This record gives sequence, structure tokens and C-alpha cells, in this order.
Amino acid sequence: MFTHFWSDYQYPPAVLVNSHQSATRNNFQLQSESSVENVKIGLAKFVFTLIVLLFVNQFCNAQTTLNIKKDAHYTPSFSFGNKILLETPKEGLWAIATGWENDWSTDWHYAQPDSMVKEGDWTILFGKIKLPNGTWHLRDAYHKEGDKIKCIRRFEWHSNTELDKVTLAIRWALPTYTEKVFMPGIMHYGNPSGYKDCATCVATFNKDVAPDALFEEHRFSMPFVSAELMAGKKNYGVSIHSLPTQVPYANIRDQWWSMGVSARNNTTELELLSGPTAMNGKKSVVKAIWNEALPYNNTWLNIKPNAIIEKTFYIEVHPSPQVGFAFKKAMDTNIDIFKPFNSEDMPSFKEIIDLKYQFANTRWFQDSKSAGFGMYRFDANNPAYVMGWCGQAASLGFALQELKPILKDKRIDNQVQRSLDFLATSPFNKDGFMQNFVVADNKWSNQDNVSQGQAMYNFAKAIESARKNKNYKIANWETFLKKASDIQAKRILAADWRPISTNEAFFIAPLTLASKMFMNKQYALAARKAADHYAMRHISMKEPYWGGTLDASCEDKEGAWAAFQGFMAMYELTKEQKYLDYATHAGYVTFSYMVDWDITMPASRLGDHYFKSRGWTVVSAQNQHLDAFGVFFTPELYKLGKYLKDERLQKMALLMFRSCGQMIDPFGSHGEQIQQTNYAQAGDLTNVYNFRGGYVEQWTVFWLTAHFLNAAARFNEIDPQIIQNPSFKNF
Repeated sequence: MFTHFWSDYQYPPAVLVNSHQSATRNNFQLQSESSVENVKIGLAKFVFTLIVLLFVNQFCNAQTTLNIKKDAHYTPSFSFGNKILLETPKEGLWAIATGWENDWSTDWHYAQPDSMVKEGDWTILFGKIKLPNGTWHLRDAYHKEGDKIKCIRRFEWHSNTELDKVTLAIRWALPTYTEKVFMPGIMHYGNPSGYKDCATCVATFNKDVAPDALFEEHRFSMPFVSAELMAGKKNYGVSIHSLPTQVPYANIRDQWWSMGVSARNNTTELELLSGPTAMNGKKSVVKAIWNEALPYNNTWLNIKPNAIIEKTFYIEVHPSPQVGFAFKKAMDTNIDIFKPFNSEDMPSFKEIIDLKYQFANTRWFQDSKSAGFGMYRFDANNPAYVMGWCGQAASLGFALQELKPILKDKRIDNQVQRSLDFLATSPFNKDGFMQNFVVADNKWSNQDNVSQGQAMYNFAKAIESARKNKNYKIANWETFLKKASDIQAKRILAADWRPISTNEAFFIAPLTLASKMFMNKQYALAARKAADHYAMRHISMKEPYWGGTLDASCEDKEGAWAAFQGFMAMYELTKEQKYLDYATHAGYVTFSYMVDWDITMPASRLGDHYFKSRGWTVVSAQNQHLDAFGVFFTPELYKLGKYLKDERLQKMALLMFRSCGQMIDPFGSHGEQIQQTNYAQAGDLTNVYNFRGGYVEQWTVFWLTAHFLNAAARFNEIDPQIIQNPSFKNF
């Protein structure tokens, strides 16, 4: 339960950007501004905590309730307490279209239930839609399962003739309009940052320019749609969860149900359709390539005589005392539906570590001037070391130290010492250090905040490990990290510091580590200011986490991960509850990009491998393929599970690491782009209907190796049994 919240862009009493409040329990004490201010803050915290407890007590026994109103017909709705939060659309409970014009379904027919029966714990509603050449017999069967209501909707076509150009719809209306829509892997509260930067690159939702946001079910990392709304004076969340399926009698190959929202009649509707998709004011399109949508038309059904189609979904409504966090309950529910915990059918930790280290050695280069791991193979075209982001040249300085007892390779000491010694020679300017070195040119270049923050973290972890191992000469590494930390701390503590996106949150974790190892208050104060700044900006989701990568400018898991890592680091430095609260929020956003179900693949490259998608991550709102990046944050997800006493998070962290090892080939190589949906960035981009199931294995930048080894090393710090004991079960 959160104990800190606020609205929009106002700093709460406990989040003062330039504050010297609060104490670190590690080595030194940060000074409070005044004891009076601390008393005020403590009182505010107590009052708010009391309010939260009263809120919880009021609703702890309440759950999603199915209501059936009987007048001329039966009308279902869903409520929490006495507040109806989802109801039957005015046109009718059931909706079927029998035409297709202007790239969309037309000639809609509606029906309301005309009878109801109770059968054990099931409530079953019946109705009909009569057409000139037959009758649709319709049935909804509702069953309460914990906090949610399960529904099996049944469509039966009673006729001796075929009915073509059919669209089936499942629609539920909120009592008011809201744009606060969350679709895992696709849309975070309307994707305001990505849409502002590129209106064709990401999907958005609003009643004026994008009233329909409907996407193929296989595009969802977690197949649900959640909306947050105010009803009365309280904040609520409403969600629909689907069991994703291909549609029988489909007009096109590999046609699935679609899911999303539509703005209708001053309300927001949660919807499932039997194929049609829409985004950004265009119908029958999908986000198919990097910067635009492509036509995805003719997604109707051709219904055979006496056909039966069923669709299973779940409805959930609930209160949310934390503005901007209603989606958490929906995520928890979806995870409980699919239970993506088993990793026994995935590659083992040892297999992955061995193969990735094997491949890492193919990227090792050394000469009289330099040494290290290259972003690509060292040849005439790509002779470069790159710190951070895709290159991760500094990453193995820590990872190989931790994994040395497991790998048992005599080359490791030389690789660690020489690579970090060389990288520590990178020149500085007022903005920090250079991160790219081209061997042929003997020249350093390039700076960006993402790469610098990640490289500083690599150096900090390497120094921390080396101080324990005492096998390395680390004075130059320490000098490098101190200089980088001095520059970034001074810049962050400046009055005019205002980062554009969440990318500078990558500085928080290395500054917390540097503050401890060098006993430097300024580093800790800078980390605190940055953490509080990003909490203020993002917790309400008015501005979702974004901009954490270099090849897109949108809501992405890298931006969320930067904040998640930073908040976790601040919690571990200070033990202040608010930072664990912030880490929980950012952590849930980060792993909302994780696929929690196995997406069935067509005959394809992925189909060849019997690819199982659970545990992989959607890249961003703009780049809609899967990648293995999620292994980067698996140790933090595991630790969050320990702090929250949530075994599911720990199990999913282990699943993510092992699942992302599926596509490693015998050389230890790994492709970056997994095409689980109708999206591609390479290959033949002319036929959107053939994208799904593709695999781009040529783009093998070094992060695909380094993140596995780095995460394995951090798991080894948490508990060596995790990676060394095949039957590890610590739950």
C-alpha cells in the first residue's frame, strides 16, 4: 500500500527537491532542514496513513459484483460497493455487424437478454438477434472467481446458409469518459510523450483525434485493458481481461480477436472485436513498422451454417487510493489468471551463462593501445568499444569478477583489469565522459545520459566487487568514477536542472553507490534530488516514464527501468518507505512490458523453435517487437519481490532470465528482434500479414550478451543458490 501520493506536478511535503531531509543509515547522516519541518512531515504522514487504513478497512471485504437489473429485459452491470463502474451499452448487451464498408464493420444489430437462469454458481443470460436468413442465439454465462467475474460469451448461428462479413463485438461502458487507459506493452495512459514527439510512431487514445484504440490480442504483453477514473470523489480502476484466441471462420490468415477502447457517447468503452483494429484516427490499420501504421483490412468473419463461437473474458472493478496506479491490480489479476511462473522447460542458468561467456570472448579485442569487449565483432566495419546502451563495454568488469568461480577461466583477470583500465582513460568535458572509442581512428566520441549513467553503474559495481576480491588495481577506476560523479552530482544539484525525459534516472543508482564507497554527501543529495524529481513527475502517470533509450522517444521500459533501478537504490541507501513505494510503482510499469502468456506462433522462424513468449519483453510503445532486455532488471524484480514478500515477482524474475535464453544458438549468439505480432523493423516490410513469427538474428549488439552475464552476477550477489543450484526453490 502506498503511503505517499499527490496530484499532477505539485511537490508533496515529503518530496522536496532541494531537501536535505531524511537520513541514510549507511555510513553517514544527511542533515534535516529543521526539526519543526520534520515534525510537520511526520504528522502529515501519520494522517495520510490513517486515511489509507480507513480506506482499506472500508473496502477490504468488497469485490467486483455482478448486478442484473430486470425491467423489459435483463441488464447486467458491474459494481464495487454501491458504485456501478461498468455497464451494458445503451444499444444492447450483444452486438453483431453483418457488413463491411470504408474499411470498417457496418450494419450493426443489437440485442438485450430476454431470459435468465441460475445454474449452481453461474448466472446465465439468453437472447437472440433475428436476421432475414437466420438467427443468432446468444448467451452470456457469468461466474465469480475471487475479485473478478468470469464470462463466457457464446454466439450460435442458426441457419442453413453462410453469413459473410460478420464482426462480433463485446462492449462494456464506463459511467464516464476517461483517457487514463493502460494497455500493457502498447499504451500507458495515452502515451502522451511518444505521441507528442511523433503522432504516427505510437498509439494514443482521446475522443477528438484517436477515439478508437484497438489492437490484436497477440500485441499485448499482458492481455488486458485497464482504465482509471474518478467516480464521485474516489479513484477506481476497471479492467477487462481476455483469454487470447484466433477467431474461427476468419477472413484472413492468422486472424485474432482485437482488444482496446473506444470513445462513445461521452463514455469510454472497453471492447473486444473479432478482428478489426484501429489507432490514431485510422481504422483497419496496425502499428507495423518503426514510424507508422500499415493497412490491416478485411478482418471480418465468414460464418458457416450452425457455427458456434465462444469467447472467455474477465471483468474486474476496484478502488485505487493511489492516482496513477490503478493498473497494478489489473496486472496482479492477469498474472494470477495466466500463472507464468514455471521455468522448468527453459534453458538453465548454467547453460545460458556458459554460452554467453563463450560469445563474449568473440567480442574481445586487445592491442597496444586498447582492450575490451566490442559492440560488434572487431573488423574493418565495426571496430568500436561503446560504453552503456547497446555496447555495454564496461559491464563485464563487474560481471566476470562475480562469475569467475563459476566460469573458471584464467583469462578473466586480464579481461577485467585491461578493459576497465582502458575505459577509464576516456576524456571528460563539462557534460561528463566520452563513451565511444573507434580503434582505427584512435578517437573517443559521443555522449548521452543513458550510456553515461549505465557505465557509471558498471564502474561502481566493479569497484565494489574488486574491493572485496582484492585481485585488481582499482585506483584508476576510482578516479574515473569520482570525476564522473562530481560532474553529474554538480549538474543535478544545480537550480536549473530539468531533465527532458526519464533517462537521467540512470544516474541515481551509481551516485548512491559512489556516495557510500567514497563517503560523499553530495552524491547522495544529488541521487535524492533526482529520485524525488522523477517520483513527482511520474507517479501520477500524467507523464508516464519515457525516453530511456536512444532509438525512440516514447514511453518505454528502459525509461521505467531507469526509475525503478534508481528508486530501489535510494530505498537500499536510506531504508525510507517512500522509495520502496516509488520502486513498486516504477517496477510494475517496467515489468508490465513482460509477456505473461505464451503467444501461439504461425508457421515461421519462431514456430520452428516452438518459441514460448512468456518472460520476454515488448521493447516500447514505438518498437513493438519482443527482446531479451528484461533480463537486465530481473535481479531488481527479484529483490522487489523479497521486499514486498511477493513470491510471484521472484518466480517471474527467474522465468524471465531463463526464458530469454531460448533463442541462443550453439555459438552463444542471440538475435534482438522477436516478431510476436504484426510488427517488423527488418526484412521484407511490404506484407504486414507475413510479419508475425519473424526473427531478426543478425543484429547482435553486445548488450544481448552483457545483460545476461551482468544479471547472473547480480543474482549471485543476492543468493549464489539461484544460479548454482538447478533445483533452487527459495519461496
